[in-house]
Amino acid sequence: QVQLVESGGGLVQPGGSLRLSCAASGIIFGIYAMAWYRQAPGKQRELVASITSTVGTNYADSVKGRFTISRDNAKDTVYLQMNSLKPEDTAVYYCNAEYRRIRYWGQGTQVTVSS
Repeated sequence: QVQLVESGGGLVQPGGSLRLSCAASGIIFGIYAMAWYRQAPGKQRELVASITSTVGTNYADSVKGRFTISRDNAKDTVYLQMNSLKPEDTAVYYCNAEYRRIRYWGQGTQVTVSS
């Protein structure tokens, strides 16, 4: 059974930082491209950052320079370090694993940026 379990979300003030984690099980983690998506109320789900099996990374323009995606294949875990958070970063953040046409999603973790 494949599971992607996110953690690390919460309430943070503008300018603050959070680190999200996504622990995978049931897959050969190292061959999967991993990504973080987010969905704000009333908006479509959007790609935030992705990292390939060879550690190539890609970021949405809105988070470049503030967010960093990384992976630890020994721990089957992908991370999203989020700095300089803004109210517009408020959303449910989802972990995604993709290999060819196979995709898995986590259940999501809420991030709220508010004073």
